[in-house]
Amino acid sequence: MKRVLQRPPVGVARTAVLIAAARANEQRHDDRLFDDPLAAKLVEAAGSANDLNGVRTLAGDHFVLRTRYFDDELLDTPRPQVVIMAAGLDTRAFRLQWPPGTTVFELDLPEMVEFKEDALRDQHAQPTCERVAVPCDLRDDWATALIRAGLDPKKPTAWLLEGLFMFLPPDAGERLLYWVSALSARGSTLALEHVNRAFRDLPQMKPVHQRFDALDARWQSDVEDPVEWLDGYGWAAAVTHQVDLAARHDRAVPAITDPRRVGDARIWLVSAVRTG
Repeated sequence: MKRVLQRPPVGVARTAVLIAAARANEQRHDDRLFDDPLAAKLVEAAGSANDLNGVRTLAGDHFVLRTRYFDDELLDTPRPQVVIMAAGLDTRAFRLQWPPGTTVFELDLPEMVEFKEDALRDQHAQPTCERVAVPCDLRDDWATALIRAGLDPKKPTAWLLEGLFMFLPPDAGERLLYWVSALSARGSTLALEHVNRAFRDLPQMKPVHQRFDALDARWQSDVEDPVEWLDGYGWAAAVTHQVDLAARHDRAVPAITDPRRVGDARIWLVSAVRTG
């Protein structure tokens, strides 16, 4: 008899299935920007993401480009420790070719970790690095949980915060960034995504906000100058525009990030190095 998988939690965790569905769709293309053979199986185990098809139609191309952007950031500047915050159904620990000796820590809610571990076990998935799943709530003392799981704050770390900050209240986002910075030795790297207020207020985003609100996954924050913001925490940052990213990979600019359609609205894709 087939084993019943632990179901992922409701709410913001549904966005993890949405992103996995976008990556699974990209996997079907011969000219795909990355390989993620586990994505479709994880979506299937989660019961599909059809309830979020409208969001994927609007932003799926962006999800694909940002995936490749963050893949490149992590591999182009390798660090011995990698921390993926709110990892969801991320499979980078399995699909990327990490340098020998790399440890990837994945943090997420206990329910999501349990579901994902169960689903990966069914697929007999084998990581390409040392992988450590850390069940914790980012609203609690995740820093202590991460250190107990093996993170060494004295070693350079690569941090990935993909699709996270906009869901956090401003004070929670600042607290998260404070602790990420406190745990980061000089030379650590940080890659993140955020949005500005103009993007949150786009008319095209209204149905997305309505759908997310129904999942108790409301967007709660934005930032106008991510370079200045990160500088205040000791990070030297740079922003990559989706126009440049699309040209780099010979793809069309995603409509939701095309300045000809959205003006000054921005989804920030940011990379930074710890200097302080």
